[in-house]
Amino acid sequence: MNSQAQAIRSESPSALKIWWYRWRFHISVLAILIPLCFVPRYLKDQALFSGDLGLGVHDLGTKKVGPWEVQMAEFDALPPRRDGTAGFVKTFSVSLCESCRKDIRAVYLRVGKPRSLRTAGAIGFGSVYNMQIGVLIPKDTRPDAQLWLTAEGWDGSSHSTSFALAEASPVTIKWLGQR
Repeated sequence: MNSQAQAIRSESPSALKIWWYRWRFHISVLAILIPLCFVPRYLKDQALFSGDLGLGVHDLGTKKVGPWEVQMAEFDALPPRRDGTAGFVKTFSVSLCESCRKDIRAVYLRVGKPRSLRTAGAIGFGSVYNMQIGVLIPKDTRPDAQLWLTAEGWDGSSHSTSFALAEASPVTIKWLGQR
């Protein structure tokens, strides 16, 4: 062996290296324990997404839309979120009644009265048991605004009903006041 290799081997480890060897086990335990703190929130969110906790956090009850009935809920208790250049969006959940699932083609939701079926609003997507609708909240929305729910049947008929935005999402009304 040459003298340079012997000098490298005989050199004592630095303080940082000693600290790292001593504490790397403890740091790896922290890397496991810190994510475990978030598991309850994750499980709650998964139950909400799968429908095990119902349609959402704020149940709006049954809404009659023409001859049909739908169950509605505010999906989360958070203010509207920014969705890029589209603006702010609030999510609602809708479930169709047992007898009308085969009759309803689409469900729409919007702030303000729609002029026609073309402007009926955001369409519900997902299964008939738990549809999600992301409603655009316009900049000029007043606290006394109405949410309009429109259901379109396979026979071409469309029916609408309205209810107060304050009833559907109190957190959105609070958010509008702070804007």
